[in-house]
Amino acid sequence: MKIAVASGKGGTGKSTVSTNLAYLLSQTYKNVCLLDCDVEEPNCHIFLKPEFDFSEPVYVPIPQIDVEKCIKCGKCAEVCQYNALAFVKEKVLVFPELCHGCGNCKLICPVDAISESGREVGVVESGFASGFNFIHGKSRIGEAMSPPLIKAVKKHADLQNFDLQILDCPPGTSCPVIAAVNGADFVFMVTEPTPFGLYDLRLAVEVMRKIGLPFGIVINRSCENDILIEDYAKVEGIDILTKIPDSRAIAECYSRGELVLKSLPEFQEAFTPLVDIIRGSMQE
Repeated sequence: MKIAVASGKGGTGKSTVSTNLAYLLSQTYKNVCLLDCDVEEPNCHIFLKPEFDFSEPVYVPIPQIDVEKCIKCGKCAEVCQYNALAFVKEKVLVFPELCHGCGNCKLICPVDAISESGREVGVVESGFASGFNFIHGKSRIGEAMSPPLIKAVKKHADLQNFDLQILDCPPGTSCPVIAAVNGADFVFMVTEPTPFGLYDLRLAVEVMRKIGLPFGIVINRSCENDILIEDYAKVEGIDILTKIPDSRAIAECYSRGELVLKSLPEFQEAFTPLVDIIRGSMQE
């Protein structure tokens, strides 16, 4: 089973939910893995302090033009949807940072003048932490394209056949989020009871509905302002799965880079409904 932890807004508490949820689930299930798919800003390792035993660079295939074979037909530039190739003054220009590695240019070339080389976009690391498996991706500094690295993180996990995967997703509603949640069985949408939190939650909900993934809401930093999220959820028919209280103790624990449920086990009750949902789904 794959559970994605997502949100429309950064800083809502996705990492708090995903790390502590994985820790709690590892008490019952042996084959649990947490995937930090927020490859541009991975931070789960700060709380888990894992011991890595695997590290591998990830490459995106980039076209290389053989100028001696090239007949200057321009078909490769025409087929590129990302403008990574341009046909200018009877010469093909390659812009590696725009290339998504789809390979269409190589397929369409009538004279086989295009080969592929690899451009490193980041690294995948895996190991063990706090009683469960951990995998994350670290994007190369300045790298603009994260989906290939996110897919590599997920592929590395799939090859190991974990019974339960928790995916800590990037914030927002763009391509990296789609790459992270794709294939998930359920999505926990983490939000905060603020106008900004509600605005971005609306956007994220629209995305989840368009791609057809089941989801529910987790309110982090729950307080008297919960009515903002509750009214919206009621109108939209969305379940509020649990609430994590707005606690100074939790904030201090977070600032020290500690797992909440390790340092403050009294807050386990807030995470138990999420565990119950997962347990019930795995038994079906």
